[in-house]
Amino acid sequence: MPQVIIDGQAYEFEGQHKLLQFIQDLGKEVPFFCYHPSMSIPANCRQCMVKVGMYVKSRETGEYEIDDNGNKVIRWFPKLQTSCNVDVADDMVVHTQETDEEVRRAQKDNLEFILINHPLDCPICDQAGECPLQIQTYKYGPEGSRFEVKKVHKPKRVQLGPRVVLDAERCINCTRCTRFTEEISKTHQLTITSRGDKNYPITAPGREFDDPYSLNTVDICPVGALTSADFRFKARVWEMNQTPSIDITNGKGCNIDLWTRDNLVLRITPRFNEEVNDHWMPDEGREAYRIFNENRASKPKQKLDGEQILSSWNNAIATFNEQIEAHDKKDILFVGSPHASVEENYVLSKFANLVGLNPPVFTTHIEKGKGDGFLITDDLAPNTNGSRMLGFNELDEKALKNKVKNAKLVVLLSDHLVDRGVLNADDLDGKYLINFATNNSETTKLADLVIPITTAAEHAASYVNVDRRIQRTLPAKETRYTNRRLDLEMSEGRLDRYGTNFDNWVTEDNKVDCLPLWRFITEAANNSGLDLALTSGREIMEEISGNLASFEGVSYEIMDEQGGIQLSPDTKTAKTK
Repeated sequence: MPQVIIDGQAYEFEGQHKLLQFIQDLGKEVPFFCYHPSMSIPANCRQCMVKVGMYVKSRETGEYEIDDNGNKVIRWFPKLQTSCNVDVADDMVVHTQETDEEVRRAQKDNLEFILINHPLDCPICDQAGECPLQIQTYKYGPEGSRFEVKKVHKPKRVQLGPRVVLDAERCINCTRCTRFTEEISKTHQLTITSRGDKNYPITAPGREFDDPYSLNTVDICPVGALTSADFRFKARVWEMNQTPSIDITNGKGCNIDLWTRDNLVLRITPRFNEEVNDHWMPDEGREAYRIFNENRASKPKQKLDGEQILSSWNNAIATFNEQIEAHDKKDILFVGSPHASVEENYVLSKFANLVGLNPPVFTTHIEKGKGDGFLITDDLAPNTNGSRMLGFNELDEKALKNKVKNAKLVVLLSDHLVDRGVLNADDLDGKYLINFATNNSETTKLADLVIPITTAAEHAASYVNVDRRIQRTLPAKETRYTNRRLDLEMSEGRLDRYGTNFDNWVTEDNKVDCLPLWRFITEAANNSGLDLALTSGREIMEEISGNLASFEGVSYEIMDEQGGIQLSPDTKTAKTK
């Protein structure tokens, strides 16, 4: 098998590899700025230089040439090489900065050139704390600057588009952003203007950077030249908690990280998953922080004399059970939701079965022409396939209207059907509407009983995307009834560990008064004398996996290890084992 020698250690390899990526895959480090594994390789930052040579073989005998000390002779390339665009080859010898003073000096000198005109913006830069230039300067750069001349000034606070702001003085011309618009989003909206030390990325005159994937350029910018207009100056990375999750704004289920501080989601960034979204996500998915933070349904509401008033959880549970018992079973309609998780829909279905009702129905949330063939889909719900696989009866809008028309009690799960035009106020006139909801809406305003439930940022639950891949969320936010230190699914950040209720940056105001659906349903069932005890998403998925063939072998552990599980495309509906 071919071998490459890196810093005196031999590594076997198969196939074709670029040297920089190969070194990274080994867990070793070579500094770089312009390289990105999903885009072309311009090799223009020159930071990833290494010393490369080849063992010399005799053309006649095929034997290695040996020097006087008994070592294989190495023929070094005349100059240091940029490792990002060098192909790994058999008998290649590589020295990185770990073992070679010449390489160390070259990387240090290169950083010195990059920093000549770079402003000392670290204290006010959004990239501080996660900035490759900042990190690599500390690791490999000079201790100070020898240049005392005035730095070159470039445009600052340039609103490139609705979501991206440019500070051109920070730009080091890695061209990651321009390559992204050329190769990934293919909008070609960014280009490099001017020359030499005066160039920077910009849009064409009279055009704005409204690429639906524009914020990915902020993620891949190695210096903080491109910043998010929405997140700019809101928080520092070390102040926030980072929690892996998935995008719930469409059917693709892009892998994401939720960044929280003081129980608010401040930003959403993509998380690498080669099988789903690579390194990217659409800008729309980043707007989900508003769903998690704003206009939340908090504390139950009950309609009395035509007006909704705040109620207690005990009253909500009692009213829910009273309404179920007061209506004839044929007059009760449970409506599941492609916006709710597999676990939530399953619990709703199980409760319906326990009380002798028909299985829940649901309707899709599809907008024809919305998708772009990349990461934006026509399906605006994250769990349409999950609802199908649970065996729910899928209805079109007309059929659902008829079902609602013939019902007297409608229990609606996490779907704003009035807001999206599936139902209207007249369809619900004369019905008793119970609405399990995460956010206030026109639909919740019509409800006789609003029961606030957790969002995907507050519970561990799974969703099946348009490609039939099941993935899960982890709780990133606390509710009034959860605590990071007690919930093993949650992680703690710096402020969580050391903040107190007396600190200015920690408050209780941002904790929503809501419950996971399964906890409410369990309480309601127990109060009615029914045997139901489902206390966590993990426990519910274990039951689903054990009972339904379409989810056989699914577990949170495997989803975490493999970045989701690809389910069989042949299984359309749930079958009991």
